This record gives sequence, structure tokens and C-alpha cells, in this order.
Amino acid sequence: MGGRTVVDSWERARRILEGARIPPGRLAHLRPLTGGTYNAVEELRLIDGSRYVLKVAPDTPGLRYESRLLVAEAEFYGGAETAGVPAPRLVTLDDDSAVLLMTACPGDPWDGSFTEAERAYLRTELGRQVAALHRVTGTAFGYPSGALGPLAPDWRTAFTGMLDAILDDARRFAARLPRPVDEIAVTLRAAYDALDEVTVPALVHFDLWDGNILVERSADSVRIGGLIDGERMFWGDPLAEFVSLALLGDIRKDEAFLSGYREGGGRAEFDRPALLRLALYRAYLYLIMLVETVPRAMGEGDIQWREEAVAPELLAALDEIEEDIS
Repeated sequence: MGGRTVVDSWERARRILEGARIPPGRLAHLRPLTGGTYNAVEELRLIDGSRYVLKVAPDTPGLRYESRLLVAEAEFYGGAETAGVPAPRLVTLDDDSAVLLMTACPGDPWDGSFTEAERAYLRTELGRQVAALHRVTGTAFGYPSGALGPLAPDWRTAFTGMLDAILDDARRFAARLPRPVDEIAVTLRAAYDALDEVTVPALVHFDLWDGNILVERSADSVRIGGLIDGERMFWGDPLAEFVSLALLGDIRKDEAFLSGYREGGGRAEFDRPALLRLALYRAYLYLIMLVETVPRAMGEGDIQWREEAVAPELLAALDEIEEDIS
């Protein structure tokens, strides 16, 4: 069975390369990449040393917003190129949006091996790059994939639709949540007025945790090699970006990042409406992380970690909303 899978991967890779007008006979190496949690990902290396990444969407059911994710990924890479931010460049997206070929970026996923000075330098550089991303704007709000319907004319309509979708998923999959779904929905609705402050649809990656930030090392320096896995991007509020950038934490404590973000022209003010919106975005991401355990059939260890680490952060976000409106 394993041999058959390898053969199929090589055949598929050659076919995709040929469709992208890259001679398939130049394919020298193929290896699966780990770290992704949804799509199948492979690195293709050609005989001249150039590298590409091939991403294939699964055909299994997932969360509602996960339909046609590779459309969003392609859109993110186009936006990153416009912004001049290091990221893969789109080579081709097949007709049914299930297979995406992109260039590979240098570096390895961010890890804990940096000195304090290196980390501060990288976070500041990251802040400037994220600010550049957020200067790229769209024509309307929401997921470009169309998974939740067409883009919306205002952020409130788009984001409340995103929340409704994940809450519907929670009911459909009978996900284990720290509060009843309907109770969570009531709390979230109380903060919706804060969404009206957002009037410009900015490019938001929404998955910039450490694993999606590649860092390139040389003998005497470090730099960001690329921002990858843009499949969860949407057009919306730049403030939403801060959730994954400070996953399970508080972006206000990341002084190096915020310094770079402001240097790059980003707006990072944490007044009452901003904190309410940030609580909504935290709740959204943490709901996704808890609900997706079911369709992905995660093991008990992964589920337990999410219940112990993520569920309390969801409750904290909900508590902040309730305290603000009480």
C-alpha cells in the first residue's frame, strides 16, 4: 500500500508540473512535509535544486469554512507579493481548486532556539511585515473561497456569519465545549456592535502561529524566510491577526512585535471597542480549535490538550465580553 502511495504521488507531481509548464522529467526528489493539520503537503525538488511545494486538499468533510481553502491560500500569496512580504509565490491552482503548486521559501519553522536578541529582532521584523500585509485591501469582507457565501459589504455581516458557521459546526459535530453552544452565542452577540468600527477589508492571514513563520539562519544572522500556509486568510479587521500571533497569550505583551508593527504603519490601539473585537476574534479561533477535533478525528491526547489549554482561553474571552457589557 505504501509503495502505491509513493507512485501515485510522483505521478501526480509530474502531472501538476507539466500543467505548470515545468518539464516533469526534471523532478528529482519528492517528500511529504509534516506540520500541516489539514491538507496533504509535499516538497518537490528539481534536478537544478529549485524547490516547490504541492498542496492537495482532502476529500473528507470538515468545518464549513474549510471548503475551497486553497482559493484563499492563492489569494493570500498574491496579496503578500503585492505587499513585498516574503511568502511562497503561486505557480498554479487547478481548475477545481483542490491542488495548489507554489514556490518554496527558505528557512525552518520558528522554534525556541533563538537568543533573546534574535527573538526581539525577528518579532520586530515580523511586525513590519504584518503591517505591510494589512495595507493590502480588498473590495468586500469575508472568506474569498465562497465557503460561507459571497463576500459581504460590511465586516459585521461577514464576521457574524463566520461565528454562526463555527457554532453550527459545533452543534453538527456535537463538539465538547466548556459552555453550551447557545449560551456562547448569546454572549458573543452582545459584543457585535464593536464590529461596526471596521470599514476597510484588510488582508488577514489569521494563522500566523510560530509553525507558519519560517526563519532562515546564516552563520551570523537570522531573518524571516517566509510566511506560509495562508489558506485561512480572509478580508477583514487587521486586529484579528493578533490572535494567532499571540496564540493562547496576549499580544500586548509582545513589545518587539508591536514596535515593528507600528513602525510599519500598523495601527495597534487597545481601547474598549478594540478589546471587545479582540475578545470576539479570540473566541472564534479557539472555537475552531475545539470543534475541529471531531471531523479530524484527533486522538485523546490532542483533545485533552485543547480542553486544558484552549478551552480556558475561550472562557476568558467570553468572560471579558460579559464583564464589559454588564
